[in-house]
Amino acid sequence: MQIESLSGLILAGGQGRRMGGRDKGLEPFAGRSLIEHACRPLQGRVRELLINANRHLEAYRRYGDRVIEDREGGYQGPLMGIWSGLCATDDEWLVIVPCDSPDLPDDLVDRLWTGKGEHDIAVAHDGDRAHPVVAIIRVALAEDLEAALVAGERKIDRWYDRHSWCHVDFSDCPSAFANLNSDDDKAYLEARWASQAP
Repeated sequence: MQIESLSGLILAGGQGRRMGGRDKGLEPFAGRSLIEHACRPLQGRVRELLINANRHLEAYRRYGDRVIEDREGGYQGPLMGIWSGLCATDDEWLVIVPCDSPDLPDDLVDRLWTGKGEHDIAVAHDGDRAHPVVAIIRVALAEDLEAALVAGERKIDRWYDRHSWCHVDFSDCPSAFANLNSDDDKAYLEARWASQAP
């Protein structure tokens, strides 16, 4: 893996509607903020760590090399965050992860890098379903994504289908991709972590 050609992006720009409008990335989880957990699999494995956020920017600046806002306002979804990240880096590749999956595997970046083969996009698959916001994307696709957004596209899967893409098998660790969409999710996963603690 050539770290000099790879940046990382944590998507933390959503509205957190299912969590009462709270900023999910800054939510405490198992003694740390969710953004800290999201940083873990990227730190030391990417040349630059970017965080896509649209509020509490000063708080997020403590965790990444740069904080980038959506290039267009209105909370338009993860594709807007991905495009903003693709436009913000000079590297050849961008690894993306969500801010609300605190247990992603430590070897995530290595496996996505190796698993992409000759494809332009590689998406993590847990053996049961794909996780489209855990992926590696060729930065040269930024212009095409801009055109798709201008045309009204907001579905990640449909944009991926425009390109050469593949799944990367993570069926050995499906629970690593659990994400927190609600307070109930958070409570369940914290309890699971506590039960597994030594």
